[in-house]
Amino acid sequence: MFQNTAKPRGRPRTFDESDALKKATQVFWSKGYDGVTIDDLVAGMGVGRPSLYAVFGDKRAIFLRVLKSYAEAKGARAANALLSPQSLRDSIGAFLHYAVESATEKGSARGCLLICVAPLVDDDEVRKFLQKAAAGGAALVEGRFRDAITAGEIPSDFPAAERAIQVTDFARGLTMRALIGTPRKTLLEDAEEAADLVLLSRRGNPQR
Repeated sequence: MFQNTAKPRGRPRTFDESDALKKATQVFWSKGYDGVTIDDLVAGMGVGRPSLYAVFGDKRAIFLRVLKSYAEAKGARAANALLSPQSLRDSIGAFLHYAVESATEKGSARGCLLICVAPLVDDDEVRKFLQKAAAGGAALVEGRFRDAITAGEIPSDFPAAERAIQVTDFARGLTMRALIGTPRKTLLEDAEEAADLVLLSRRGNPQR
């Protein structure tokens, strides 16, 4: 019986794929989508041009992969902040605090790639991805409101869907203000006020 002694084709990878995508994120952050070239990605990701095309594809494909990876990581952390065992008011506050903290994280670009860079890309797939991500965020918050209704924290007629959109709109607004340099302390204070606002009943009484 013969053994297959053929060696695998090609050279083994000398880079970590996940790490290369993180580096690509920084490249797109620093230059925007339109300003980035393949040479920028080769240099920034630390991947040779042949390997870059073979593993990641062209600039558009790399950007889409970056977006998906970035959104998954941010979404998981936002969900953790929102769904950790605590009161509804604290959950909404934690969700908005996370938006501020991630947008003002020391050592990284201010803002959010999904809010500050991706919307400027003229591409149907990117737009659909952003719409899906926004809908997913609102659905997550709406689910938290509905759990609170079931638990008796808020009235059964609380407008969960509408208020969920308001929460995610507040998060985007705080992120954009971080991008233009609004101090973190100010944004965190505003996040607290926003959490109170979305929990006002129709009669104007806070639901806590």
